[in-house]
Amino acid sequence: MFPGRSWGWALLWALLGQAVPGGCLPRGGLLFPFGAERGDAELELGDDVSSPPLELSTPLRFYGSSVGSLYVATNGIIAVNEPSKEEEYLGQFPLSFGAIAPFLADLDTTDGRGKVFYREDSSPDILQLAADHIQWGFPETNFDPSSVVIVTWTFVAPYHIAGEVPTLEDKRNTFQAVLASSDSSSYAVFLYPEDGLQFYSAHSKNAEEKIPATVGFSQAATNYYLWIKPGSYNTVANDEESIRNLHESSNSGRKGIWVFEIGSSSNSIVPAKISYSPEFGDDEQYQEVTSKPAVLHHDSVEISPQQVPYDVPSRREDQQHITYRIPQSASEDDLPAPHKAVTTETPPRESFFNQQPELSTGKTPPQFQVHQYPQVIDVEDIEETGTVFRYHTDVQQTCANNRHQCSVHAVCRDYPNGYCCSCIAGYKGNGRQCVAEGSPQRVNGKVKGKIFVGSNPVPVVFENTDLHSYVVMNHGRAYTAISTIPEVLGYSLLPLASVGGIIGWMFAVEQQGYRNGFSITGGEFTRQAEVTFLGSNEKLVIKQKFSGIDEHGHLTISTEMEGKVPEIPFGASVHIEPYNELYHSSSSVITSSSTREYTVTEPERDGIAPSYTVAYQWRQTISFNECIHDDSHHAISATQQLSVDSVFVLYNRDEQILRYAMSNSIGPVSDGSISRNPCYTGTHGCDTNAVCRPGTGNQFSCECSVGFRGDGRVCYDADECSEQPTICGSNAVCNNQPGTFRCECVDGYRFSDDGRTCVAVEHVMNHCAMGTHNCDIPQRAQCVDVDGSSYICTCLDGFSGDGRSCVDVDECRQNRCHPNAFCYNTPGSFSCQCKAGYRGDGFQCVLGELEKTKCQREQEQALASRGSSYPQRPIPVGQFVPQCDEHGNYQPTQCHSSTGYCWCVDRNGNEIDGTRTGPGIRPPCLSTAAPPVPVGPSVRPDSIPLPPGTHLLFAQSGKIEHVPLVENSMKKTDAKALLHVPDSVVIGVAYDCMDKMVYWTEISGPSISRASLHGGEPTTIIKTDLGSPEGIAIDHLGRNVFWTDSHLDRIEVARLDGSQRRVLFNTGLVNPRAIVADSVRGNLYWTDWNRDAPKIETSYMDGTNRRILVKDDLGLPNGLTFDTYSSMLCWVDAGTKRVECMNPSQLGRRKILEGVQYPFSITSYGKNLYYTDWRRDAVIAVDRTISKENDNFQPHKRARLYGITTAFAQCPQGHNYCTVNNGGCTHLCLATPGGRSCRCPDNTVGVDCIERN
Repeated sequence: MFPGRSWGWALLWALLGQAVPGGCLPRGGLLFPFGAERGDAELELGDDVSSPPLELSTPLRFYGSSVGSLYVATNGIIAVNEPSKEEEYLGQFPLSFGAIAPFLADLDTTDGRGKVFYREDSSPDILQLAADHIQWGFPETNFDPSSVVIVTWTFVAPYHIAGEVPTLEDKRNTFQAVLASSDSSSYAVFLYPEDGLQFYSAHSKNAEEKIPATVGFSQAATNYYLWIKPGSYNTVANDEESIRNLHESSNSGRKGIWVFEIGSSSNSIVPAKISYSPEFGDDEQYQEVTSKPAVLHHDSVEISPQQVPYDVPSRREDQQHITYRIPQSASEDDLPAPHKAVTTETPPRESFFNQQPELSTGKTPPQFQVHQYPQVIDVEDIEETGTVFRYHTDVQQTCANNRHQCSVHAVCRDYPNGYCCSCIAGYKGNGRQCVAEGSPQRVNGKVKGKIFVGSNPVPVVFENTDLHSYVVMNHGRAYTAISTIPEVLGYSLLPLASVGGIIGWMFAVEQQGYRNGFSITGGEFTRQAEVTFLGSNEKLVIKQKFSGIDEHGHLTISTEMEGKVPEIPFGASVHIEPYNELYHSSSSVITSSSTREYTVTEPERDGIAPSYTVAYQWRQTISFNECIHDDSHHAISATQQLSVDSVFVLYNRDEQILRYAMSNSIGPVSDGSISRNPCYTGTHGCDTNAVCRPGTGNQFSCECSVGFRGDGRVCYDADECSEQPTICGSNAVCNNQPGTFRCECVDGYRFSDDGRTCVAVEHVMNHCAMGTHNCDIPQRAQCVDVDGSSYICTCLDGFSGDGRSCVDVDECRQNRCHPNAFCYNTPGSFSCQCKAGYRGDGFQCVLGELEKTKCQREQEQALASRGSSYPQRPIPVGQFVPQCDEHGNYQPTQCHSSTGYCWCVDRNGNEIDGTRTGPGIRPPCLSTAAPPVPVGPSVRPDSIPLPPGTHLLFAQSGKIEHVPLVENSMKKTDAKALLHVPDSVVIGVAYDCMDKMVYWTEISGPSISRASLHGGEPTTIIKTDLGSPEGIAIDHLGRNVFWTDSHLDRIEVARLDGSQRRVLFNTGLVNPRAIVADSVRGNLYWTDWNRDAPKIETSYMDGTNRRILVKDDLGLPNGLTFDTYSSMLCWVDAGTKRVECMNPSQLGRRKILEGVQYPFSITSYGKNLYYTDWRRDAVIAVDRTISKENDNFQPHKRARLYGITTAFAQCPQGHNYCTVNNGGCTHLCLATPGGRSCRCPDNTVGVDCIERN
């Protein structure tokens, strides 16, 4: 141990012990010395107490401003102005008075329940201790503080509401904030010792529920004459999970210690970015705090003077690369498993710096000298919960090993501390993403929101709404359309042109020396905007994430809106005058703030169209990653002016589409007298695929974009494939596209890791499919593929052997038949037949002749009409002979031998209306006769517990089987029966992901039943007033079940237990079959294979807004599925022999597969569709992304397969208005897009039921 270390450690612990009553602190010992002995002042005890102003000897730098005094408050904050009463700010953030918040919550020290100590200290040991802490987080910073403020909350209690059970009464929190300042900058250190935080929320006087604490920084608001401008703010943690992890996590490399630069020449907060590593154990940490923290154990690691690069700009999808060295004493392969992948909890990304996420600091993490084998650690966020360390062998981040991070239209340049990408001539962007100058751009994405309109207490909720934008670059004009916005919201969103205006900023016309958003960010950034409507003080928050260019060459965006907007009447128009907006750039962050107006003109009434003007304020922050190594990137002006004109906003109520359009240019700050060069005003007349080059005065020239030819006024596409035949290299084909081309590898080849060279594909031999296996013949054995390279052989039922050689089992030797019956052995099976004078099924025989069925009698009568003298005489034309199955039941499909017409019949042989088909087409009729009870011992109708994971569930006669899904493949070797339902014909199958229950319809009963996948006996939930229940669907959010009945020609709904039945539709239906529910959006979809007019229909779950979705080019639409994740509705058609899909909100259809045999039901999972086929007696897998069958599964027992569904391991994310408290309904709650309807069951005699929308 180093000299003096043990003495310093003992002294500090002595001081800490004296500072707290009882002499004990939470484990960890990482707090700075505090208490009366160190000269601390003690805050008065109480619930809402703040100190007198603590005058500072060295002003604190905070958000770029100088603060001369501070106020310490009970509620876990240090205020920069005198704080207001706690009732005015608890539960809110930011704080109008400005504050530093290590743990903002309703705290209470009344009756000695904790203490708060504070002081300003300039003693050398404390200054050195503060400097060491700050250097942990910012290793390249040589910070020499002249003053330190230490505030310590010890054993403070949460506020307790009188009369309530004190659930948090015995819990106490201890934490500390250290503020260190020099003449030029200030830093904050938050310290959370182990066991220091015992509660994470507190009751508030402003709310009935507990409110999570908030950790963060808030700039004071600015009070103008007519309005108040809120200050900037940054949130570190504001939910219980994040707060709970504070003592386990870090941004300084030391557990429980969080470091931030809170003020310098910059006006923003910059967090440290050194992830906590288990290399620094608790014992080591205690010693570092007491002496010089930079000195570690001599047998661990040493300080290294060698500089190791820190590389931030290499990011992809929120990925952050941090490069530094770690202690290593063996090769990577020799590392024990725990050291190869270390996971450390950190606060979720969503809560960590909401306004400026992942601010790039440009600082270098600690440099450690390793004994040998230097490594690089690559840190990336995983599911917003932790940090995973991946080992690589490269130390220096250079172009040699990072060229793939640059666009193909960019060059990579090495710098002393890293590398940067730059677009080549003719292209615009940040080097990581580049687009051709002057070429039109497309932006696609999704929008979701939860918005209150006016005084309506119910918000409008929408999800997965499409956004499409088209940009004419050389005019800087952006056209944006957002689809399926309900009318109740559409007009009120008209003023929010800046939702699409951010796209205009990205591609604004650039004046000389100025750069638009895409040139700065490459289309990879996050934007958070807050809109405040000044008249009513309503606020809306807009969060947008731009993820760069996708594989189609389109920019991608996701948008989320939440808040409240003023109501604009239906049919009104909105006008927005041209406006200017200033954009301020600083260290990977761009901010802007502006106040402007819009004018609403209401629909004309009595010849008068009233109008009024509303002022609103826009504040936005754009966060992105810039390359810190290239100084030329910083040559751009820190302040630029965006000029927006020709603003056009429109809502189309018929199409439910919201449209925005505007022209944009970026340039210097001016009073409006900008250069009138045609390139900047959009009056140049250049081709839409050309760039306008400004000259002197009003002179300019037009130049075709890269990939186009012409004089600039007229440009045509250049065919690179013809001009350069070998441009794609060998084993590839070149496809010309507007402005560019695409190389595609020929069949049998794929792109190598460089993305350019085509290499041969290593073919995986499926021996089962190729027939190269050595299993017995298919009539005796089955070949099962395993992992695409091996296989196993199994004998079919009724055969025995090793699968390569199978012999028939002679069941007759086992005396399986009745003594008064003959046994006939057949390959793989056997049959029993009662002897003469006996009747029965051969397993049970009794004296007497077997009574013929109705079908057999009618069949005999028809055949007898030929005449006994001419038994071979053909049946007269027009005479019909019923067809019976082997058990004497009517076959479900009856066909006329002379005319060729076919139709469906019920169990009594009566024709079912709407099922008759022409010659050559057999309708998909269902048999109502239950299969015979299987030979041998009876099977209990209990469900077998399913193992974890996602499964396919499908019906086969009297049972439901399952096949596990591993990623996108069926694990066929683990397929088995889930549930036996003897004497039943199971048709439809549905799954409730909430309770893990399988539901099914059964038509021999008929009935609707359910069973738990955890095991147990099934229960019948509905068994009366049913004809032929077929399709079934579950609304797992609203807890309802829907089904079709093709005999009664209706669609019904009930609660999941079968109660509260209600008929939704009983008209306009002939042969309804499949039905699916979109729980999140509140929609129903169903098929009707009416032979005269087949169709696919849709409605809301409450039965309103019914309409035909598809009616053309349909034959026998049997199966239907809706994929929540892709919003695709897919179906199988036994008439057209096709699998098709569509997005219900866009109406365009896509043929996935043609030439299928006889599909019945369909479901989806991931990229695959799975359907059952009556002719193949199999489950078929289809990859819908490439429109190709990729697998099939045929159960051991060949029999007709019916319904199929996916049993998800977890429910899809989302909610509807019936999710919570049944939507406030007394009985049925039926969801609709953006709302719900309360409905009563059909039989409401004596029931107190209220219906409302």
